[in-house]
Amino acid sequence: MKKSKIHPKKQLHLVDLFVAGSTARAAAAVVDINFKSAALYFHRLRQIIEMASEEERPFEGEIEVDESYFGGVRKGKRGRGAAGKTPVFGLLKRGGKVYAQVIPDAKGKTLMGIMKKKIVPDSVVYTDGYRAYNVLDVSSFRHHRINHKKHFAKGQNHINGIENFWSQAKRHLRKFNGVPKEHFFLYLKECEWRFNNPDLSRQIQLLRRWVKKFMG
Repeated sequence: MKKSKIHPKKQLHLVDLFVAGSTARAAAAVVDINFKSAALYFHRLRQIIEMASEEERPFEGEIEVDESYFGGVRKGKRGRGAAGKTPVFGLLKRGGKVYAQVIPDAKGKTLMGIMKKKIVPDSVVYTDGYRAYNVLDVSSFRHHRINHKKHFAKGQNHINGIENFWSQAKRHLRKFNGVPKEHFFLYLKECEWRFNNPDLSRQIQLLRRWVKKFMG
């Protein structure tokens, strides 16, 4: 990754504004730099975050999984099958971290390929009643599903954690008033990273370290 031409002090300020959830346009005005420079800098921060996320180890224990749909028009059908939306698959270790990935479709074969890669065998996997999760019934995982037509939670049988992540991610992304589809996966990884590192001082510490390593 190329070194940034922005003055080091302004880079630190941009990191603080990024962590605060500022848009690139607002950050450019505050730091007094060109909007395109701020947008490129924020883009590079998201690239660094995406690289770091791929180093995470597979999950084990109790895992919640779910798919969600981002973007597209607000009118018409929502959720599964909604036109113009980007499908995303997520895994959340209870009491731990979340992992999210853009997917080409929400078919059982696609979801199982990700789960085999990101979840340790014999882990307990919680899902809703979506038919694509039937593949888990003949897998190396212990599968529990919640029927949302009857309950949203029944004791330990729920996917409230991953659904909470979807809500947080969509709330964060709304402030951008649209995200370029070709870069959406970077914004998704940013949301994942923020969820996994909720302490703002920790976020600043990590980004400053990575900026020094990759863009200093």
